Amino acid sequence: MAKVYKKTSGNGGLTLYLGKRDYVDHVTSVEQVDGVVKLDPTDFRDRKVFVQLACAFRYGSDDLDVMGLCFRKDIWITHVQIYPECHKPAQTTMHETLLKKAGDNAYAFSFEIPSNLPCSVSLQPGPDDKGKACGVDFEIKTFLAKEKCNIDEKIEKKDTARLIIRKVQYAPSQIGTGPKADICKSFMMSDKPVHLEASMEKDLYFHGETIPIKINIKNESNKTVKKFKITVEQTTDIVLYSADKYTKQVFCQEFGETVESNGSYENTLSITPLLADNKEKRGLALDGRLKDEDTNLASTTMLRMGVEKDVLGILVSYKIKINLMVAGGGLLGGLTSSDVTIELPLSLMHPKPEGMFCLSQTCTKTLQ
Repeated sequence: MAKVYKKTSGNGGLTLYLGKRDYVDHVTSVEQVDGVVKLDPTDFRDRKVFVQLACAFRYGSDDLDVMGLCFRKDIWITHVQIYPECHKPAQTTMHETLLKKAGDNAYAFSFEIPSNLPCSVSLQPGPDDKGKACGVDFEIKTFLAKEKCNIDEKIEKKDTARLIIRKVQYAPSQIGTGPKADICKSFMMSDKPVHLEASMEKDLYFHGETIPIKINIKNESNKTVKKFKITVEQTTDIVLYSADKYTKQVFCQEFGETVESNGSYENTLSITPLLADNKEKRGLALDGRLKDEDTNLASTTMLRMGVEKDVLGILVSYKIKINLMVAGGGLLGGLTSSDVTIELPLSLMHPKPEGMFCLSQTCTKTLQ
């Protein structure tokens, strides 16, 4: 094991150990969360030790929580009592490694994450925003309490230790044929149309990978294609608490090539949408981050057939738009200008690490 993650409570009585913080969603199942808690029961008195795993949607800052306004909604939560020991999980290789690392008086726990829960997604804060980012996160917390779920019992911060984990998805093992779109548009005061066709080599690209787009323009009209523009838009659908759906541009590039009347244009142009070019855009969906480490644009949401979207928290999709600016000649050229636009769906994901089983191509669909 390359690294062990641990967190100790303020009173020193609880130390939480995890062997990793990323847990892969294979669509039909999610990797099991195995961990260990080392105990020093000197100050426990009549209190028990519990471990909790919660998936929550955060849509406000911690400062507002202090004021009595709770801006965190639990999507799913589960607990297990580890001391006094009530249930001992089947010991895994991860448990054995962590127990050896923790030493004496350590207790193992395991959690199964339901496959219908959302993946970890954060919404990029603005330049002046402070506190934790809004979004979906998973948190493991161990704490001291007399009862497991007594809402009237106050649990002191010094009696807890917590670590954020991530539920992540990787690209399918097999990548399909890329999308293709075409349009034929006629114009006022022109007998013939403009044809626009665009296509991509495959239906999924990795974060940071160059995306080649083949563009074919055939201008049979009496107008001129002055220029064209390629944009990539991210659509974020927050389905948990409202029908809040918005679109943000994550890539835009203009090309000055002109296509005269009865002319044609054919070329393959490459684009690369990156978070580095969008650092100031508040509310942009990102893959969930741990502390202040760098991340990337959120991966496309992959849905299991039959799963209700409402429980998935935040849904992310992308599309590429190719827009031609077409203008006529003479004094009325500006008045008779028009756009020709087509769209291509885009999926962005991470490649699976070597040797890891990944998403089943037969049981998933990409959110469009």
